[in-house]
Amino acid sequence: MNVYQQSESQGLLATTEELIEEARHGRMFVLVDDEDRENEGDLVIPAQFASAEAIAFMARQACGLICLALQRARAAQLGLTPMPQRNGSQFGTAFTVSIEARQGVTTGISAADRARTVQVAIDPSLGGEHLTTPGHMFPLVARDGGVLVRPGHTEAAVDFARLAGLLPAGVICEITNEDGTMARMPDLLVFARKHKLKVGTIADLIAYRRSHERNHQISGEFIESFESLECAELY
Repeated sequence: MNVYQQSESQGLLATTEELIEEARHGRMFVLVDDEDRENEGDLVIPAQFASAEAIAFMARQACGLICLALQRARAAQLGLTPMPQRNGSQFGTAFTVSIEARQGVTTGISAADRARTVQVAIDPSLGGEHLTTPGHMFPLVARDGGVLVRPGHTEAAVDFARLAGLLPAGVICEITNEDGTMARMPDLLVFARKHKLKVGTIADLIAYRRSHERNHQISGEFIESFESLECAELY
């Protein structure tokens, strides 16, 4: 993307605040990561709102792999183990074994069945005994600390749900072009305009969190804001 295209796209992008509102009201949006990373756009919706209709839209229109982004603690509660014993993926995407709801589904692949699996997986009152493996939903484990630790769609989906005051889990799906290639920013803007969706970036989410959160808990280490550090120096 050249400089002109970059400046043109910036005027069409939603702010993180706008996307948090979309998430809070259960509306799907497009989230793009950096060009020097995957350079891809995903459809994102908080898992609480991942209805059969939402899953069907992802399957028909985005055509990527539909995944459930979870916090590490929830994945542990469900007893989900990593898919590979050694993760060799380029960006360290943390897939677990695939899952299915133990009850209330048929073959597991329909939009309704996958939506049912998502709702079982995120229900804090239910445990791993309510799921079976393998299945047709693919959980991803977000890194503790979210996008401040790993700037991926997995972490971003969880962050947006949390910032919207919802259960910290999201459903995501990569967006592809009609010819099967990955959609890039110009394609994503056309896609979003066609489906009346907002588009935002993980980079803006990172900037938002750094600006709005006074303290950050990252990888088990408590890191204070610059203001707090300056105050500490006075004492």
